[in-house]
Amino acid sequence: MKWVTRSHVHVDRVACPWLITRFVDNEAEFRFVPKNMIETIVKEEGAIPFDTPGVELGHKDGRCSFESIMLKYDLKEPGLVRLAQIVHAADVSEDIDKDPLAPGLEAIASGFSLIFPEDEDNLAHQFGIYDALYAWCCLQTTK
Repeated sequence: MKWVTRSHVHVDRVACPWLITRFVDNEAEFRFVPKNMIETIVKEEGAIPFDTPGVELGHKDGRCSFESIMLKYDLKEPGLVRLAQIVHAADVSEDIDKDPLAPGLEAIASGFSLIFPEDEDNLAHQFGIYDALYAWCCLQTTK
């Protein structure tokens, strides 16, 4: 399937493609476009929009997009739930202090954006970070 979101990825727009690829659609194709092009891509290519205003898989009812995807696809594994808490706090600026790992994830996202300004490159390099963080979350939730 094709998926579309805003360009210039950051925490949620990296975490969501990771989540989609690992747990929803392992053959996902992602498009990163200016906000004003999302509706066109949805109509012309049938892409599923995420992490953009006004869509089902976006920020809604206090959730970040990562959490909205988990809800839509009924993802409840404890390691993912723990990762969602970190992603939420790192992505929602007023909640940054609600998880001790959130400032670190935000810093990592900012650093990767500086090193890899192209969205696809940024994503490719950050997926390993999310794999490792998810593994840690799984370990923490089995104790």
